[in-house]
Amino acid sequence: MSKRKGLYAGKVKKAAQILLYKRHQKPGVKGWELKKAVGSDFGKVLEVLDDYLEPMDLMVKVVFDEEKAPEKPSEEQLEKARFFVTLRGESLVSEPKMIGWRVDDLAGLAVTISYIISKDGQVPRKDLEKLLGEKMPNWKVGLNIDRYIRYGYLMQDEKGLLFLDWRTRAEIDQKALIDMLLNSEPKGEMQQPEEEEPREEE
Repeated sequence: MSKRKGLYAGKVKKAAQILLYKRHQKPGVKGWELKKAVGSDFGKVLEVLDDYLEPMDLMVKVVFDEEKAPEKPSEEQLEKARFFVTLRGESLVSEPKMIGWRVDDLAGLAVTISYIISKDGQVPRKDLEKLLGEKMPNWKVGLNIDRYIRYGYLMQDEKGLLFLDWRTRAEIDQKALIDMLLNSEPKGEMQQPEEEEPREEE
Protein backbone atom coordinates (compact mmCIF):
# COMPACT_ATOMS: atom_id res chain seq x y z
CA MET A 1 0.00 0.00 0.00
CA SER A 2 1.41 3.38 -0.95
CA LYS A 3 2.09 6.03 1.67
CA ARG A 4 -0.81 8.12 0.37
CA LYS A 5 -3.24 5.19 0.57
CA GLY A 6 -2.05 4.37 4.06
CA LEU A 7 -2.51 7.97 5.17
CA TYR A 8 -6.08 8.10 3.90
CA ALA A 9 -7.10 4.50 4.65
CA GLY A 10 -9.64 5.35 7.35
CA LYS A 11 -11.14 8.27 5.44
CA VAL A 12 -11.34 6.22 2.22
CA LYS A 13 -13.29 3.50 4.01
CA LYS A 14 -15.72 6.03 5.40
CA ALA A 15 -16.13 7.78 2.03
CA ALA A 16 -16.82 4.44 0.32
CA GLN A 17 -19.51 3.58 2.86
CA ILE A 18 -21.18 6.96 2.35
CA LEU A 19 -21.09 6.72 -1.45
CA LEU A 20 -22.23 3.11 -1.72
CA TYR A 21 -24.96 3.18 0.92
CA LYS A 22 -28.09 4.59 -0.69
CA ARG A 23 -29.73 7.08 1.66
CA HIS A 24 -31.49 9.27 -0.89
CA GLN A 25 -33.65 8.69 -3.95
CA LYS A 26 -30.71 9.82 -6.06
CA PRO A 27 -27.45 7.85 -5.83
CA GLY A 28 -24.38 9.37 -4.22
CA VAL A 29 -23.97 12.35 -1.93
CA LYS A 30 -23.26 16.05 -2.10
CA GLY A 31 -19.73 17.35 -1.62
CA TRP A 32 -20.66 19.15 1.59
CA GLU A 33 -21.80 15.83 3.07
CA LEU A 34 -18.43 14.26 2.25
CA LYS A 35 -16.61 17.28 3.67
CA LYS A 36 -18.54 16.96 6.90
CA ALA A 37 -17.87 13.22 7.14
CA VAL A 38 -14.21 12.92 6.09
CA GLY A 39 -12.82 16.46 6.20
CA SER A 40 -11.95 19.35 3.92
CA ASP A 41 -9.52 17.14 1.98
CA PHE A 42 -12.38 14.94 0.70
CA GLY A 43 -11.25 15.57 -2.89
CA LYS A 44 -7.92 13.81 -2.26
CA VAL A 45 -9.71 11.06 -0.35
CA LEU A 46 -11.91 10.40 -3.38
CA GLU A 47 -8.85 10.25 -5.64
CA VAL A 48 -7.48 7.44 -3.47
CA LEU A 49 -10.85 5.69 -3.44
CA ASP A 50 -10.95 5.94 -7.23
CA ASP A 51 -7.60 4.13 -7.37
CA TYR A 52 -9.04 1.30 -5.29
CA LEU A 53 -12.11 1.05 -7.53
CA GLU A 54 -10.24 1.00 -10.85
CA PRO A 55 -9.41 -2.77 -10.83
CA MET A 56 -13.16 -3.44 -10.46
CA ASP A 57 -13.94 -1.22 -13.47
CA LEU A 58 -15.68 1.29 -11.19
CA MET A 59 -15.00 4.97 -10.66
CA VAL A 60 -15.99 7.96 -8.56
CA LYS A 61 -18.02 10.32 -10.73
CA VAL A 62 -18.79 13.96 -10.01
CA VAL A 63 -21.68 15.97 -11.45
CA PHE A 64 -21.81 19.73 -11.03
CA ASP A 65 -24.87 21.95 -10.85
CA GLU A 66 -23.58 23.71 -13.95
CA GLU A 67 -24.50 22.01 -17.23
CA LYS A 68 -20.86 22.26 -18.33
CA ALA A 69 -18.37 20.98 -15.78
CA PRO A 70 -15.89 23.70 -14.68
CA GLU A 71 -12.25 23.06 -15.59
CA LYS A 72 -11.03 24.18 -12.17
CA PRO A 73 -13.99 23.88 -9.79
CA SER A 74 -14.00 26.11 -6.74
CA GLU A 75 -14.45 24.78 -3.22
CA GLU A 76 -18.04 26.03 -3.29
CA GLN A 77 -18.75 24.23 -6.57
CA LEU A 78 -17.28 20.98 -5.20
CA GLU A 79 -19.41 21.21 -2.07
CA LYS A 80 -22.56 21.63 -4.18
CA ALA A 81 -21.59 18.88 -6.66
CA ARG A 82 -22.88 15.31 -6.42
CA PHE A 83 -20.46 12.38 -6.13
CA PHE A 84 -21.33 8.74 -6.76
CA VAL A 85 -19.82 5.43 -7.87
CA THR A 86 -20.51 4.20 -11.39
CA LEU A 87 -19.03 1.93 -14.08
CA ARG A 88 -15.71 3.05 -15.48
CA GLY A 89 -16.35 1.24 -18.75
CA GLU A 90 -19.17 -0.65 -20.46
CA SER A 91 -17.88 -4.21 -20.29
CA LEU A 92 -20.27 -5.34 -17.56
CA VAL A 93 -23.43 -3.95 -19.09
CA SER A 94 -23.79 -6.50 -21.86
CA GLU A 95 -27.46 -7.12 -21.12
CA PRO A 96 -29.89 -4.25 -20.38
CA LYS A 97 -31.83 -6.50 -18.00
CA MET A 98 -28.73 -6.67 -15.77
CA ILE A 99 -29.30 -2.99 -14.92
CA GLY A 100 -33.08 -3.31 -14.69
CA TRP A 101 -34.03 -1.86 -18.09
CA ARG A 102 -35.79 -3.37 -21.08
CA VAL A 103 -34.25 -2.81 -24.51
CA ASP A 104 -37.22 -0.73 -25.66
CA ASP A 105 -37.02 1.41 -22.51
CA LEU A 106 -33.36 2.15 -23.23
CA ALA A 107 -34.19 2.90 -26.85
CA GLY A 108 -36.90 5.30 -25.70
CA LEU A 109 -34.41 7.03 -23.41
CA ALA A 110 -31.91 7.37 -26.28
CA VAL A 111 -34.58 8.87 -28.53
CA THR A 112 -35.70 11.21 -25.74
CA ILE A 113 -32.21 12.52 -24.97
CA SER A 114 -31.25 12.99 -28.62
CA TYR A 115 -34.55 14.77 -29.33
CA ILE A 116 -34.07 17.19 -26.44
CA ILE A 117 -30.49 17.88 -27.54
CA SER A 118 -31.73 18.63 -31.07
CA LYS A 119 -34.22 21.14 -29.63
CA ASP A 120 -31.53 23.17 -27.81
CA GLY A 121 -32.04 21.45 -24.50
CA GLN A 122 -35.78 21.76 -23.89
CA VAL A 123 -39.02 20.41 -25.32
CA PRO A 124 -42.70 20.54 -24.35
CA ARG A 125 -43.71 17.22 -22.82
CA LYS A 126 -46.63 16.89 -25.26
CA ASP A 127 -44.17 17.03 -28.20
CA LEU A 128 -42.05 14.26 -26.72
CA GLU A 129 -45.15 12.19 -25.98
CA LYS A 130 -46.20 12.52 -29.62
CA LEU A 131 -42.75 11.43 -30.83
CA LEU A 132 -42.50 8.43 -28.51
CA GLY A 133 -46.09 7.50 -29.36
CA GLU A 134 -44.84 6.75 -32.88
CA LYS A 135 -42.24 4.37 -31.47
CA MET A 136 -44.01 2.48 -28.68
CA PRO A 137 -47.52 1.77 -27.34
CA ASN A 138 -49.29 4.92 -26.14
CA TRP A 139 -49.98 3.44 -22.69
CA LYS A 140 -46.25 3.15 -22.11
CA VAL A 141 -45.22 6.66 -23.19
CA GLY A 142 -46.27 8.46 -20.03
CA LEU A 143 -44.89 5.71 -17.79
CA ASN A 144 -41.49 5.91 -19.45
CA ILE A 145 -41.26 9.70 -19.32
CA ASP A 146 -42.18 9.64 -15.62
CA ARG A 147 -39.55 6.97 -15.07
CA TYR A 148 -36.86 9.00 -16.82
CA ILE A 149 -37.76 11.96 -14.61
CA ARG A 150 -37.81 9.91 -11.42
CA TYR A 151 -34.43 8.34 -12.18
CA GLY A 152 -32.81 11.73 -12.81
CA TYR A 153 -32.39 11.61 -16.59
CA LEU A 154 -34.97 14.35 -17.20
CA MET A 155 -36.51 17.19 -15.25
CA GLN A 156 -39.86 18.88 -15.86
CA ASP A 157 -40.79 22.44 -14.93
CA GLU A 158 -44.16 23.87 -14.00
CA LYS A 159 -44.87 24.76 -17.65
CA GLY A 160 -44.49 21.17 -18.80
CA LEU A 161 -41.10 21.70 -20.43
CA LEU A 162 -38.61 18.84 -20.25
CA PHE A 163 -34.85 19.28 -19.80
CA LEU A 164 -31.88 16.94 -19.43
CA ASP A 165 -31.12 16.33 -15.76
CA TRP A 166 -27.95 15.51 -13.81
CA ARG A 167 -27.90 11.76 -14.51
CA THR A 168 -27.85 12.27 -18.27
CA ARG A 169 -24.84 14.55 -17.88
CA ALA A 170 -23.18 12.03 -15.57
CA GLU A 171 -23.75 8.75 -17.39
CA ILE A 172 -24.25 9.51 -21.06
CA ASP A 173 -21.74 10.71 -23.62
CA GLN A 174 -24.13 12.93 -25.52
CA LYS A 175 -21.84 13.44 -28.52
CA ALA A 176 -21.25 9.69 -28.85
CA LEU A 177 -25.00 9.08 -28.63
CA ILE A 178 -25.76 11.56 -31.41
CA ASP A 179 -22.97 10.15 -33.60
CA MET A 180 -24.30 6.62 -33.06
CA LEU A 181 -27.85 7.62 -33.98
CA LEU A 182 -26.72 9.53 -37.08
CA ASN A 183 -24.69 6.55 -38.27
CA SER A 184 -27.39 3.96 -37.66
CA GLU A 185 -30.02 2.94 -40.17
CA PRO A 186 -33.72 3.45 -39.35
CA LYS A 187 -35.06 0.42 -37.50
CA GLY A 188 -38.76 1.23 -37.52
CA GLU A 189 -40.90 0.95 -34.42
CA MET A 190 -39.58 -0.41 -31.16
CA GLN A 191 -40.96 -3.91 -31.05
CA GLN A 192 -42.86 -5.14 -27.97
CA PRO A 193 -43.27 -8.78 -27.01
CA GLU A 194 -46.74 -9.96 -28.02
CA GLU A 195 -47.57 -11.21 -24.53
CA GLU A 196 -46.72 -7.93 -22.81
CA GLU A 197 -49.54 -6.20 -20.95
CA PRO A 198 -49.69 -2.81 -19.19
CA ARG A 199 -48.14 -3.16 -15.76
CA GLU A 200 -47.57 -1.12 -12.67
CA GLU A 201 -44.35 0.86 -12.71
CA GLU A 202 -41.79 -0.48 -10.22
